[in-house]
Amino acid sequence: MKIGIDTFACDGGKSGVGIYLSQFLKRIPPSDALFELFGWEYDRYAFSEEAPNFQFISRCRISGRTANSLWHLFKYPKFAKKRLFDACFFPAAHRRPPYKSPCPTIGVVHDMAAFWGTRRTREELGAVLRMVIPNSLRRLDRIIAVSEWVKQELVEGAHVRENRIEVVPNGIDHSAFYPRPRNDEVLLIQPFSFRRPYVLYVSRIDHPVKNHVRLIEAFGIFKERTKYPHRLVIAGEDRTNAFKVKEAAAASPYRGDIFFTGHFPSTSLPELYSAADFAVFPSMYEGFGMGALEAMACGVPVICARAASLPEAADHAALYFDPFNAEDMADRMVTVTTNHEINRECRLLGIERAQAFSWDRCVERTLQIIHETAAR
Repeated sequence: MKIGIDTFACDGGKSGVGIYLSQFLKRIPPSDALFELFGWEYDRYAFSEEAPNFQFISRCRISGRTANSLWHLFKYPKFAKKRLFDACFFPAAHRRPPYKSPCPTIGVVHDMAAFWGTRRTREELGAVLRMVIPNSLRRLDRIIAVSEWVKQELVEGAHVRENRIEVVPNGIDHSAFYPRPRNDEVLLIQPFSFRRPYVLYVSRIDHPVKNHVRLIEAFGIFKERTKYPHRLVIAGEDRTNAFKVKEAAAASPYRGDIFFTGHFPSTSLPELYSAADFAVFPSMYEGFGMGALEAMACGVPVICARAASLPEAADHAALYFDPFNAEDMADRMVTVTTNHEINRECRLLGIERAQAFSWDRCVERTLQIIHETAAR
């Protein structure tokens, strides 16, 4: 059995989708199946550590979303036929699904953010791709949704038949994300130095969907009410309209306490989470809520928006707020810092909740679905 794995649109392993693919590749056990990876040339090196024994085939020399989408539309079928794949796996099917395929296809949908909300709030996709992607998703033989929320969106928004979708939640790497001692006043992670106490938000800076501006406003209200010395650490690379977030921070009376790290090394994220007083996730849209669960696994209290998949992921282990109300967000920030009983309860419930998510279980079920589909 020969399985193709599409590495396009997985961001070289640096995004949530990239982490998914990395965790998947390094957990594929030795078997009779032959796996081949194909993608941009730089993906050869991005995933070489996780898949050192898999053949990698470079395709689509022209970079960019549009050119790559056209490759999937017109050139992928001939490529897959030539490689004699028994099935093809698309870890970022919500970004790059094929339109036609000579072999069975399995795709993972992490979110439908490009189709969520209003034209002003959603990700810019372009008229052609907005029409093509839902139709392409309907043509996949099997779809893995990372949450019930995403499954519902696929059924209601993209009109995918429910019996072709299975929810397989992402996992947590518990060998990396676990509670650590919190003794030092200053956390040193080269080239950064963080002075505690601090509030943490880990997310790409994508305005308005990630809701950084309201977080900055809520942080100002929190500081005004408590007079506490907390800083706000925003860890994530600049994306859509990041300048508006930077402008909001510069206009804040507490701008000296707001720190942007830019892209933060994933290997050091557990330390960054563990030293935070609490983590906040104000995003208006999340397909899974990985950050909230990683923070919980590190024993950090979490407050998050009652929006999209976040309540499904965090369940009863977080404090919730209205993502459109900065005052409500600030109320939860005050509560988690001043009420020691609630703070302790959030820590304990969070650690327990995070244990429910395992990459081993995720990959095992995903491989079962791939083999079942290929054998049809």
